[in-house]
Amino acid sequence: MTSTSTIGTGWRLTLSGPHPDAPADLRGRTMPATVPGCVHTDLLAAGLLAEPYVGLNEAEQHWIGRSDWTWSTSFDLPDAEGAARRELVFHGLDTVAEVSVNGHLVGRTANMHRTYAFDVTELVRPTGNDLEVRIRSVYAYTDARRAESGELPTTYDEPFNHVRKMAANFGWDWGPTLVTAGIWKPVELLSWSGARLESVRPAVTVARPGQDGPATVTAHVAVRRAPDAPADELTLTATVAGQRATGRVPVGADSAELTVEVPDARLWWPRGLGEQPLYDLTVELTDGRGAADRWTRRIGFRTTALHTAPDRAGTPFEILVNGVHVPVRGVNWIPDDCFVSRLGRSDYADALDHAVEANVNLMRVWAGGIYEKDEFYDLCDERGLLVWQDFLFACATYSEEEPLRGEVLAEARDNVTRLAPHPSLVLWNGNNENLWGFSDWGWPEIVGDRSWGLGYYTDLLPGVVAELDPTRPYWPGSPYSGSPDLHPNDPLHGPIHIWDVWNERDWTAYAEYQPRFVAEFGFQGPACWPTVRRAINDGPPAPTGPVADAHQKAKDGVAKLLRGVLPHLPGPRRTDPEQEMADWIYLAQLNQARAVRFGVDHLRGQWPRCSGTILWQLNDCWPVASWATVDGDGHRKLAWYALRAAYRSRHGAVSQSTGRRPFVRLTNNGGDPWRTEITVQVHTVAGEPLSQDVHPVALPIGATASLPVELPIGDAALVVTVRDGAQVLDRTLTAEDITADLPAARFSVTTETALDGVRVRVLAHDFLRDVVLHADRLDADAYVDEQMVTLLPGEEHIFHARTTAPADDPRWQHPLTVRCVNDLLGS
Repeated sequence: MTSTSTIGTGWRLTLSGPHPDAPADLRGRTMPATVPGCVHTDLLAAGLLAEPYVGLNEAEQHWIGRSDWTWSTSFDLPDAEGAARRELVFHGLDTVAEVSVNGHLVGRTANMHRTYAFDVTELVRPTGNDLEVRIRSVYAYTDARRAESGELPTTYDEPFNHVRKMAANFGWDWGPTLVTAGIWKPVELLSWSGARLESVRPAVTVARPGQDGPATVTAHVAVRRAPDAPADELTLTATVAGQRATGRVPVGADSAELTVEVPDARLWWPRGLGEQPLYDLTVELTDGRGAADRWTRRIGFRTTALHTAPDRAGTPFEILVNGVHVPVRGVNWIPDDCFVSRLGRSDYADALDHAVEANVNLMRVWAGGIYEKDEFYDLCDERGLLVWQDFLFACATYSEEEPLRGEVLAEARDNVTRLAPHPSLVLWNGNNENLWGFSDWGWPEIVGDRSWGLGYYTDLLPGVVAELDPTRPYWPGSPYSGSPDLHPNDPLHGPIHIWDVWNERDWTAYAEYQPRFVAEFGFQGPACWPTVRRAINDGPPAPTGPVADAHQKAKDGVAKLLRGVLPHLPGPRRTDPEQEMADWIYLAQLNQARAVRFGVDHLRGQWPRCSGTILWQLNDCWPVASWATVDGDGHRKLAWYALRAAYRSRHGAVSQSTGRRPFVRLTNNGGDPWRTEITVQVHTVAGEPLSQDVHPVALPIGATASLPVELPIGDAALVVTVRDGAQVLDRTLTAEDITADLPAARFSVTTETALDGVRVRVLAHDFLRDVVLHADRLDADAYVDEQMVTLLPGEEHIFHARTTAPADDPRWQHPLTVRCVNDLLGS
């Protein structure tokens, strides 16, 4: 029988090979350590490191990643009657490590992204075993690898492409350079005899795609036999959904397949298209002495496919689940913390709830991060969130020679096997932007005739997926057009990335695109007020300055933000620092929100030609100005509210493409037909009604429709409102705010206590553009149900603020708490 014990206590950490910049009082010092953990979190816990996310502290700790560190503990053997074999299993070592037991080297590692198992049978004793893990400077390792392979270009001046470690550790255009080292996943001791289950890979088939009913699960089982064990026949038993099957592992064999027939399986569906039933699959291994090992995971019954057959318009990129073309409303996911060891189920749950509540149905796990922990995928299974999983190659060229090639192969096999049970996982993707980079970014001149990673994306990785996970599709990269003869970022073919808009153009340029699928696009905005206040600690927060600039990692980021704001909105007032920063957060976040809403509305309006969008990005890993809709402290930016509105399954928006008369575009991506009456109203800014048209609508699932908007001749700014019954689907102004001659902001605010916070009633005395309630100025953890509400004269809106602040707090009346564009433009 196999037993597992965790080695998670008694760990100590020592700075064993310090960089010259390391503090003198830390050299050779030993301190308590937490496993799973990393150097940064242990130093923080010991009070020996300033918070890296605050101020300029990030720049003071680069010595950590350039030093050697040693973790040590001791362990006793557990009671495991008759156990003949002992193995140490490290589920995650970061990164270049040497593992010793009782003074004997048992193994070396150079890959953060895979599991290592070391046989220690001949080295351990009943009690008092010494375990030591020495993790060497990753920079020393990459320097050696770079000397062997030569310089291989990346988009950042860091050597992340020479080692299998989280690329974003080395800094990105939204992330700090915090190069970690540590034991970032659990350490276990396996005690076993005879034989054990090394891996189980379930493959699901459905008899009638799209319908509940007969299905099968085939468990592909790998068995490990002890060297001294008899090569006897072994028995396998698999149980799922009340059904049971028994099979054999033949004499001397180390693998077998076992299929369970399930007559009445219920299908697992993406959120919005059905339910997410999950079933426990259990595989048991027995030998001549009885039970030997047991494996249990949850699975779901569904099919997934990728449709890319060329059509008259180019090459589609359509994700199908249970035979249904899924309209992808996605977000890109980066590691939710620079120190990934401290992420747990509750952290993932909070972050994924942001996605669910924003009507997201797909998470793209981006290639510069990690293969996430099991809890992430478990939660996606439960919530019906599809997962597009990148293999971890991002924005760089990679050697295809040893030792990197062997690590890539082992890592891919490890993670494909680990993630195979999850029904939420629907696509494997080979890389992020490497094919595009090699085409356009001058890399061939540096690479010459050396390998650069192409063989991974076109041979090694698809081969691993075809062997270990053949029920899921694979795509070589994002962006990629499906053929080496086409430009990899051709809008007519496959998934593209749209980055010229943020880098060079106004966000209205999204209207020029008619792509098949967009896997990355987005616009920046600052973090929320409490996050900014926490991170910028060199005086009153300001849009620029030494600390603010250190928390803006994009090249010319502040200038690009300002360039994006000024065609649409005024700049912040400079009467005092607090007001200037409050104005900047409001205006730049509002502009980000409008960019998101405009871009998504335009792209969703092209359904089904454009079969999906994946916004860059949902989350941040620290306090920073970025493309995220939820900032590094978990506060929802205005862009989150815009994304929620744009990602409604029943979508309606006013299209104002340049050179065309406005019209309303309706799209039904819900699970039922949409039968309703859509009202289109036109008012003057003064509130005078000009027209109202009611349109009966009957849209089948997946259908679209266009409705006219009748505008009078003239240049005056007008307000167009689209309603589905009482629900406002969209309300927009036909002119830019800075040219619309908006009235001064006149409104009244009243408050009353609610069950979980405060109701804030705003009554408009004049037209109010994009009213926002900054409840986080009273309570950093406050949450507001709605934001960016545009009101006609005489209309009111009740904001529900979940907060501990009382209703009679006078700060509810502060002019920086309830904001609108009129504050900065009204005359």
